[in-house]
Amino acid sequence: MAELIAGVEIPDSALAREATQLVRDTADPLVYDHSRRVFLFGALRGAGQALAFDPELLYIGAMFHDLGLTEAYRTSTRRFELDGAEAARDFLRAHGLTEESARIVWTAIALHTTPEIPTRMEPEVALVTAGVEYDVLGIGYDTVPDEVRAAVVAAHPRPDFKRRILEAFTRGIEHRPQTTFGNVKADVLAHFVPGFERTDFVEVIRDSAWPE
Repeated sequence: MAELIAGVEIPDSALAREATQLVRDTADPLVYDHSRRVFLFGALRGAGQALAFDPELLYIGAMFHDLGLTEAYRTSTRRFELDGAEAARDFLRAHGLTEESARIVWTAIALHTTPEIPTRMEPEVALVTAGVEYDVLGIGYDTVPDEVRAAVVAAHPRPDFKRRILEAFTRGIEHRPQTTFGNVKADVLAHFVPGFERTDFVEVIRDSAWPE
């Protein structure tokens, strides 16, 4: 029988179960519980807006979205979003899903730290970002009834979450500070990594090789 949390059915296909186990084996409880909440809050948003979305694709997008912060996946020097996006795409291809499905999930993960643009894309893309924004930033906090929110948190607790997720962000990106140019993660390094200097977009233009 499929698991039901706050009225949301957790996908119970072989694909979803394997994704769950992969994230359990790879991520710590902080990222695992956060990823499940992202699915739940994203699905609740989708239901509230009467969006037609594929729960399985939303689930894979949510579960893999922060995989690039984990020790096993954070060794690259590219944006951490791409680590998770490409891991998810490879996972879906290996299980015989269509390229279109893999593309949607890749996009959902790659863009989850890019505000506004995901809202103009496929529902699964929009809802991964919505789930992240709800759980991390509290955007739209009062749109979920207290008892529903409590049911989600009872299933996937968030003890000391604000401090711990900021710590996870820092560990996941401090070795690749250049990847924060143009996205919200520059704020994390500015707060927690001594000596970090933002890349200044204006200065990049002024210092480019083009003659004036």
